[in-house]
Amino acid sequence: MDASTLEIYLVGGAVRDELLGLPVKERDWVVVGATPADLLARGFQPVGKDFPVFLHPQTREEYALARTERKTAPGYHGFDVQAGAGVTLEDDLRRRDLTINAMARDTAGRLIDPYHGRRDLEARWLRHVSPAFAEDPVRVLRLARFSARYAPLGFRIAPETLALTREMVAGGEADALVPERVWAETVRALGESRPEQFFETLRACDALARIFPEIDRLFGVPQPPAHHPEIDTGVHTLMALAQSVRLQADVVTRFAVLVHDLGKGTTPPREWPRHLDHEQRGAELVRGLCQRLRIPNMFRELGVLTARYHTHCHRALSLRPKTLLKTLLGVDALRKPQRFAHFLLACEADARGRAGLENRPYPQPVLLAHVQRAAVAVSARPLVAQGLSGLALAAALQDARLAAITEAKRAFEGTFRALAKP
Repeated sequence: MDASTLEIYLVGGAVRDELLGLPVKERDWVVVGATPADLLARGFQPVGKDFPVFLHPQTREEYALARTERKTAPGYHGFDVQAGAGVTLEDDLRRRDLTINAMARDTAGRLIDPYHGRRDLEARWLRHVSPAFAEDPVRVLRLARFSARYAPLGFRIAPETLALTREMVAGGEADALVPERVWAETVRALGESRPEQFFETLRACDALARIFPEIDRLFGVPQPPAHHPEIDTGVHTLMALAQSVRLQADVVTRFAVLVHDLGKGTTPPREWPRHLDHEQRGAELVRGLCQRLRIPNMFRELGVLTARYHTHCHRALSLRPKTLLKTLLGVDALRKPQRFAHFLLACEADARGRAGLENRPYPQPVLLAHVQRAAVAVSARPLVAQGLSGLALAAALQDARLAAITEAKRAFEGTFRALAKP
């Protein structure tokens, strides 16, 4: 099982991130001049059916035979893959997406860089390796995701690469993307340090309208400047997404922030800049988006609740106890407190994603969390002990919760007024 006699190279992200001084999370290897039989004879285990990829018998890291790809049909399934002893390392690197991902190191640590990836790394360019980039529409999504990851380091997309992606979109390549691949790249992008850059890149290459039309049509839609100095709904959405990172929200919450205002994209222009009932329209749009892209339930549920109830959170200080209880029940806060906490965080990101208002006081989530705890603390047991049941029990339980919320709100207001005094 000794692999020492094989011609092996470390490739891709491990080389890139090591040169950037970033932690290397995983390592991928390419084997040149070998056949599947050579690896099987050494104890490597094959994985997958489409590509000649194997797991090392000890490290379990992936080793792929050097290969070339030739496009044979639209989309990303239409490829003829050739792997064999005659495929060179340069051939294998040439099929990769970006120059910064097309570098390798040999077992002696020497850098092999036929497509000038290190030069682009130092100049902070995201540049395609060859015209073959255009053969795989997933690379549009990957380019946008790499932009989201490396924008904080000053990386930007090379003009010729952006032009190529626009040609791909115009040619219908983005329409061939399947839901699973779109969501896989999107959820990874949401976890990056600049997720808003993912959507900005897709918009720059005209792919946002094809892949996320619900988000694309937010751009150019005005909002009241008193509440939204940035005015544009699309700009606000991406500002709110950036604030969700600042608030250390998880990817589920970041998705909820992304979709919280989808309803404003369907407001008739004659009603601008007001957006009456955009919450309910938005909730339905979130459901449709999640169904189309087969997005997991936890994302859909929080996204729908945030779209439907985020303005309730913004108005919490002025809501009556009865409306506060109705809101808590609407978001199922009494039964699912952890999801409710994520909802409050999404609302805060929305409130702070506004030009010049990023650091303003926003005590509404504190109030809602306070009254939620008060409502949860109300037990039905004493009421059951009194012999109540059915509708009578439900009515008494609601009255008890209303009383608890009323008292909690009064106490909060006293504290908040004291803190607000100069």
